[in-house]
Amino acid sequence: MSTLDPSLPSKPVAQSAAPLDVVRLAIDCMGGDHGPSVTLPAAKAFLALHPHAELLLVGLPEALKEAASWPRCRIVAASEVVQMDDTVEVALRRKKDSSMRVAINQLKSVDGAPPLADACVSAGNTGALMAVSRYLLKTLDGIDRPAIASVMPTQTGGYTTMLDLGANVDCTAEHLLQFALMGSALVSAVDGKEEPKVGLLNIGEEVIKGSETIKRAGELLRQAGASGQLNFIGNVEGKDIFTGEVDLVVCDGFVGNVALKTAEGLATMIISIIRQEFGRSWLTKAAAVLAMPVLKRFKSRVDHRRFNGAALLGLRGLVFKSHGAADQLAFGTALNRAYDAARNRLLDRVHDRIIAALQAAPSATEGVTVGTVDSEDKATQVVQAA
Repeated sequence: MSTLDPSLPSKPVAQSAAPLDVVRLAIDCMGGDHGPSVTLPAAKAFLALHPHAELLLVGLPEALKEAASWPRCRIVAASEVVQMDDTVEVALRRKKDSSMRVAINQLKSVDGAPPLADACVSAGNTGALMAVSRYLLKTLDGIDRPAIASVMPTQTGGYTTMLDLGANVDCTAEHLLQFALMGSALVSAVDGKEEPKVGLLNIGEEVIKGSETIKRAGELLRQAGASGQLNFIGNVEGKDIFTGEVDLVVCDGFVGNVALKTAEGLATMIISIIRQEFGRSWLTKAAAVLAMPVLKRFKSRVDHRRFNGAALLGLRGLVFKSHGAADQLAFGTALNRAYDAARNRLLDRVHDRIIAALQAAPSATEGVTVGTVDSEDKATQVVQAA
């Protein structure tokens, strides 16, 4: 999948539409913990690997001046930056010329003209990114809230797609059903799995376990499975995320983000412990030399930077969220993931599958707001409620 990291498992490209010849990415260069010190080197390396890609580098012109002469690049000026601790209200109402907002705006069609960019990438504040994206781009028909979807490595050498990973802290059962439909469409369209196995994350496999919301979501997912809209295999536990036996894991954003950050922390801890143990004596150091090829492969397989870049599903545009603390490698992975999605027309394919699934499963939209967000107040309220 990622040409930045050829060791990643490849994804087959659907044959229903030819890939785009030229892909334009809009990059929020000021977002995240490190800003241009990470985003610019990652962008330069990305351009070297993708001769048919073009970049719109969005941010403070003074901070981006080193990229002024880069080929296939254009600097798009923004006068403000959404900080990692800014509230949603600040991002929406007070910083209307932020690099995040200007970057997302590149995905909008103006006066019938094609959008200037095919996808947008930002490492900025997750809540702000969701709210601004939702306000500017609107959601697909039948979708109440966008959800963050990304992949987690498995012991089989592949990965499991998981959503939501932080966009919606508090969800209804109907929202979880929508996430399942969107995620199933994503896996089906991009991975070529016509009937991806869908599991609902719970504290046990039994249907009687979990909160009332989870139990209700389980009922809706079983109904969708019975009607042929999903290949729902039932409740799954946290350990099942990494076994490779399920293709898609559905949960609310609070649980998903905790699981994601826990996995990242555990991988870092294991690598640190292994390094400490091999450094204890000359004998263990010698053993480390012999084991180095295995250790490098292990580190690569659990390195969360290789899986950076999560899609905000459900929007009328491709927006990808990079980890706020991403380094050059991690941000480059996010750029590559957005490039792959745009080039393979992921938005069109997922949109078609979502609409078909929702039309055949009307319960997915019962009790939720269907349509678009038409005001900053509504966008703010949605995120604050989450």
